Amino acid sequence: MGGVTFGDILFIVFICGVIYVIMSLVHRSQRDNDDQKDQHAVAVNDDVSLRAILEETASIAIVGASNNPERPSHQVMAYLQNAGYKIYPVTPSAGIIHGQQTYATLADLPEPPDVVEVFRRSDAVPDIARAAVACKAKVLWLQEGVISDEGLKIAGAGGLKVVMDRCMEKEYRRLVKEQ
Repeated sequence: MGGVTFGDILFIVFICGVIYVIMSLVHRSQRDNDDQKDQHAVAVNDDVSLRAILEETASIAIVGASNNPERPSHQVMAYLQNAGYKIYPVTPSAGIIHGQQTYATLADLPEPPDVVEVFRRSDAVPDIARAAVACKAKVLWLQEGVISDEGLKIAGAGGLKVVMDRCMEKEYRRLVKEQ
């Protein structure tokens, strides 16, 4: 039982090198997977895709719905409801908006909405995106002025299409109603 030989040291260095190479490959693979997810997270902004979303949508959850007639969410909700969409107003304050029962969260909805339309500040979007993925929505639509790269990545990774910084009412008027 002698001391450590030069061969023992070489063997240890060799094993450490193999471990280093394996860890580098694993890290590169994880980084490539993250990059691929980010590549898939692209906001929809072409007219053909927007029209398809508007025409294929039956139900819309409006996050940030308001009973105040001066709020854009109130006006847009009324317009979309009159256009024939089934509307689920989502707001923490319980009540009725445009004859529709409100829901405190997306998780409280009786069925998955096709679209989750967001009338909230951009910093609230990541949590809303997670909730939209969890409730099995198909599209996350961020109203004019609402932009969130993090929300885009979350929703995109969850398989949702994302529309950012666009008014659903204006796009409906422009792409569907004029047809």
